[in-house]
Amino acid sequence: MAFTDTYKLTPNGPTWNVAQEFEAVFDFEYSDDRKDLLKLYAKGKQQQWDAEHRINWSQELEYENPMGLPEQQMAIYGSPLWDKMNKKERVELRRNFAAWQLSQFLHGEQGALICAAKIVQQVPDLEAKFYASTQTIDEARHVESYKRLIEKLGLSYPMTGPLSVLLEQVLTDKRWDMTYLGMQVVIEGLALAAFAGIRDMTTSPLAGAVNAYVMQDEARHVAFGRLSLREYYPQLTQGERNEREEFLVEACYLMRDRFEAREVWETLGYDADECIAYAKDSPNQKLFRNHLFNRIVPVVADIGLWGPIVQKGYTEMGVLDYMSVDVDALQANDEKIANEFDARRQNIHDIAAIAAE
Repeated sequence: MAFTDTYKLTPNGPTWNVAQEFEAVFDFEYSDDRKDLLKLYAKGKQQQWDAEHRINWSQELEYENPMGLPEQQMAIYGSPLWDKMNKKERVELRRNFAAWQLSQFLHGEQGALICAAKIVQQVPDLEAKFYASTQTIDEARHVESYKRLIEKLGLSYPMTGPLSVLLEQVLTDKRWDMTYLGMQVVIEGLALAAFAGIRDMTTSPLAGAVNAYVMQDEARHVAFGRLSLREYYPQLTQGERNEREEFLVEACYLMRDRFEAREVWETLGYDADECIAYAKDSPNQKLFRNHLFNRIVPVVADIGLWGPIVQKGYTEMGVLDYMSVDVDALQANDEKIANEFDARRQNIHDIAAIAAE
């Protein structure tokens, strides 16, 4: 189906053309020195999956609560506006917020698809090109999965402003490491935290499975960015690292602001500024926005961009303490949970087969 039939706001045309200018780099050494990247590449090949068959698309989303999340997760829960809403109005808000959130996931995954293809061309090491090729098919699969999930819902939204600003910056920058930094570290790091919120709290088997399986891939993608940038950034001058730290702080603010969901409030006819202001002061939403950075901050520290600019920015955002988070443990848990979803799916399949016999 064409999403232009389901958009709650009319997008600026069905396509977005971003002019790019960068070099495509061939590597004729064909070396195999980067054992870490080759190991990740092998894992990427082994963990390919087919969204058509791994996910049970016969399952439906609940009409009144498509993402199967507690109402406390709504940005304006507990506000005077929320308290005045009747059941029908709350259902409409939850459906539109779910559509908006899934749409941003979908658009972000298409951005990741384009960035991964760009990395294949730009990055100077063949081993990195190998892994980026597996990530490209991963991202196509993620676009397919979120598209099908949104089709179940029947509503969609165009890309929100802050996400489009950051994607344009990443896509138009000529330097290969900036594509990694913007996409692999910031956008995908934040997406992992957002996906986890649905995966771990949803009562919807379909929403839970889609996010669990996508997270299994995304954990490898973030690891790819860490391996590549951790080796590269010590070679840069302090001025070059400062420039990247400034970009990181700006990118993190953009990604935090993209969760304001202004388009939802405007579509439903509410005072967007009032709703956003309430959400900013809501304890639940403060905790949510803060938790979004639990995967980004430790990776930034690990790759060597931990100067005064980043530390000051993260202190002001209140996320500096996430530096000590064990990202490897989180990624191992992502894989474990995806395997548990597989085990449940197989168990249901076995029971159905026995019943058929």
